[in-house]
Amino acid sequence: MRANLDLFLTFARISASCFGGGYAMLPFFQRELVRKKGWLTDEELLDLTAVAQCTPGVIAVNTATFCGYRTRGFSGALWATLGVLVPPMIIITIISAFFWSFAEYPWVQHALAGVRACVCALIINSTIRLYRKAVLDLPTFLVFLVVLILAAFVGLSPAILVVGAGLFGLAYQRIRKERPL
Repeated sequence: MRANLDLFLTFARISASCFGGGYAMLPFFQRELVRKKGWLTDEELLDLTAVAQCTPGVIAVNTATFCGYRTRGFSGALWATLGVLVPPMIIITIISAFFWSFAEYPWVQHALAGVRACVCALIINSTIRLYRKAVLDLPTFLVFLVVLILAAFVGLSPAILVVGAGLFGLAYQRIRKERPL
């Protein structure tokens, strides 16, 4: 029970202190789940994030559920999911009661602009760290480059991009086994 409470409190702390959605949570997930708790490796977090991206639902919730399951099975998945959901529900309920009364004030708009810029910086920082772990050779760099171009300029669904990249990885590995370098 203590481990489940730790999962709940860890994800509750992350979700209560993070703004900007699932991608903005990546640096927090890296710090808490990989560096502090040791529940995941960087590679496992990267894999969970990729799977969370292409499954239905919110990335942060999916990642919490997968991490909870990885560490404590079904009960861990339940407690981690509750941990990531409960604080935002409480915070959003409180904010929604007052937000529209204050949304037009310039200081609120300026504060939100600052928060958005901060979230972008956190996402870029997390992306750089994940890039260093995921892009290891020329084939993975080419996958990265193609997916970046397709996502930025073509607007393909992230699910299609993830499945396509996975299929490429399988095909590349098979070809490499048949014709070793």
